[in-house]
Amino acid sequence: MAVWVRCCLLLLGVMGVIAPEPARAGDAPTPADIPAVHALAMHGAPRYGPDFTHFDYVVPTAPKGGEARLSAIGTFDTLNPFTLKGVPAAGLGGTFDTLLERSDDEPFTMYGLLAESIRLPEDRAWVEFTLRPEARWHDGQPVTAEDVAWTFKTLTSEGSPFYAAYYADVTEVSAPAPNTVRFTFTPGQINPELPLIIGQLPVLPRHAWEGRDFAQTTLEPLLGSGPYKVAEVDPGRAITYQRVADYWAAGLPLKRGRHNFDRLRYDYYRDAAVALEAFKAGAYDFRQENTAKVWATGYDFPARDQGLVKLEAIEHSLPTGMQGFFYNTRRAVFADPRVRRALAYAFDFEWTNANLFHGQYTRTHSYFSNSELAAQGAPQGRELEILESFRGRVPDSVFGPALKAPDTDGPGGLRDNLKQAVDLLKEAGWAIGKDRKLRAEGGQGAPLSFEILLYNPAFERISEPFARNLERLGIEARLRVVDTAQYQARVNDYDFDMIVYSAGQSNSPGNEQRDYWSSAAAGKPGSRNVAGLADPAVDGLIDLVITAPDRAELVARTRALDRVLRAHYLCIPHWHSTQFRVAYWDKFGHPDNPPPYALPIDTWWIDPDKAARLK
Repeated sequence: MAVWVRCCLLLLGVMGVIAPEPARAGDAPTPADIPAVHALAMHGAPRYGPDFTHFDYVVPTAPKGGEARLSAIGTFDTLNPFTLKGVPAAGLGGTFDTLLERSDDEPFTMYGLLAESIRLPEDRAWVEFTLRPEARWHDGQPVTAEDVAWTFKTLTSEGSPFYAAYYADVTEVSAPAPNTVRFTFTPGQINPELPLIIGQLPVLPRHAWEGRDFAQTTLEPLLGSGPYKVAEVDPGRAITYQRVADYWAAGLPLKRGRHNFDRLRYDYYRDAAVALEAFKAGAYDFRQENTAKVWATGYDFPARDQGLVKLEAIEHSLPTGMQGFFYNTRRAVFADPRVRRALAYAFDFEWTNANLFHGQYTRTHSYFSNSELAAQGAPQGRELEILESFRGRVPDSVFGPALKAPDTDGPGGLRDNLKQAVDLLKEAGWAIGKDRKLRAEGGQGAPLSFEILLYNPAFERISEPFARNLERLGIEARLRVVDTAQYQARVNDYDFDMIVYSAGQSNSPGNEQRDYWSSAAAGKPGSRNVAGLADPAVDGLIDLVITAPDRAELVARTRALDRVLRAHYLCIPHWHSTQFRVAYWDKFGHPDNPPPYALPIDTWWIDPDKAARLK
C-alpha cells in the first residue's frame, strides 16, 4: 500500500498539484491530509492516469445506434436482482451505476464512476468517496451520499447474504457531506481489497424505495442511474432495455466507446438446444457458446456458409475457477472425504473430452486454474511457511505435490480407477451387500445413493456416463432436471445432494472467498458455499488472502488456500477453456484488441452497412 500512495503523490506533483502538508507524527490523518485520486489499484499503480481519455481496448468513436438481440435460458419473475427471492431478468446490471468501475486490461484496478475522487489513508482504515455533482438518477434527481449510505445498509441487512459476507469488515458508513460518503473498517483488520470492492456497490435511490418492501419480487422497473433503463417487459419471456439518451456519464473517459447499442433485447428460451435453433433462424444476433460439441458441429448451416454468421475464438487470461460435480457435504452420505475422493475415480474425463467435447477442453485441477494463483508441485518458500503455520489443522496431503483429479489412460483405463475407488470406499466402511448395492456398515447398512440436480439439460449427456460408472461400484446416482426457478430455490436452501456448480475466480481473490468457503457462509441460505465447507483452518487462510499486503504475498497465500481446498475433495473437477467462443450475425463491429480479462460486448457496435446487407 505504501508504494501505491507514493506513486499517487508523485503523480500529483508532476501535474503541479500541491499536496497537503503531512500530518504531525502521532496525528491520525484527516481527509484533508490525504490526496484525492481518480483510481485505486489493488497492487501497484493504475495503468491509466487522471488525464486518460479512454480505455485502450475501446474504439472511442464507435457509432451509437441499432438493436442487439441476445438470449437467456429458462425464465425470470423479478426485476429486483438484489435479494434471494425470485429469478432476476438478464441484463439488469446495465441500469445501475457503481461508485467505481474496473478496467478489463488490468488484474484489479477501479476508476471513479459515480465517485469523482477517492481518499484513502496509507493504513486503509477507511475510504472516502466524493460524488460527481453531475451524477443523476433517470428521474433527474442527483445521486447523493445519503443514497450510497442507505444502499449499503439496505443490501447488507435485507439483500442477498452475499453482501453481508462481502462487506463484513465495514463497521460504519456515514455521509459527512451531501456529496461525500465514508466507509470505516474494522480496527486493526488490514483488508487491502476492501476499498476497491466497496466501489463495486450498486447504488440505489433512497427516494424511490420509500414505502416499498425491498425484499419482495417486482416486475416494475427499478429506478437507476446506469446507461440503460428497462423499456419493455414480457414477463418470463423477454426484456428490452433502451439506452439512456441523456446518460449523465456518457462523456466520462471510462465510458467512451462503450454502451453503443440503442436497444438491448434478451429473449428467453426453454433450453440451450432451442436457443441454438433460434439463433440459426436469425431470432437473435449474438451468443457465447459454452458447449464444445455444439461449437464443433452445431454451426454448419447455410447462413454461416454464406458468411452471414461469424464464429470467433477469443483468447483470454482469466482464471477459469472450478466447475465440477459439487457435493453437499451437509448430507450424511458425503460427510466422509474418503467417499468424496472415491467417487471422483468414476468420472472419466478423458473419455468425455474425446467423445463428447471433440478434445476441446483441458482438465481442471485447481480452484484458480489458468493463473499464477494455482498451486503447482510441492509447496516451497513462502507458500510452505504459510502451510506450516497450519500443520495439524490441515490434511497432511497439502505438504506433498499439489493434488490432481484422477485421470485415465485410454480405453479401459477406468478399470484401475474403479479399483482405487473400491479401496477408498472399503476404508470408509462401505461394502457390497447381497443385493449388489454398495451399503454402509460393511454391506449391512443403508445404500449409497444420491440425486444429481440439474437445470441445464446439456449436462445430462455428461452426467449419464458418470452415473453408469457409479453403478458399476454399486452406487445409484439419479439425474433430475428441474426448471430454473425450482433449481435456484433448492440451491438457496441447500436442498440437494450434488449439483454442477462453477466457483468463478478473478486475478485478485479476496473477500468473496468468505462467501464461497467460510464457516459462516456454510450456514447461511443463499450463500455460494454450496459445498457446506466449515473449517477453521480454511477461515484462517481466507483471512490471510484478504489481508495480503502485496501481489507476491497474495499469490503465496492463495496457492496455500488452493491446496487445502483441493484436499477437502469438495467436488469432482470438470474442465476449462482459455477462449471465449462467440457466434454472431455479421452486423457488428468490434475493437481489434480485446482485453485479456473479459469479453466486453458493451464495446461492440452495430455497423450500419453490415446491418443493411443482412436485411
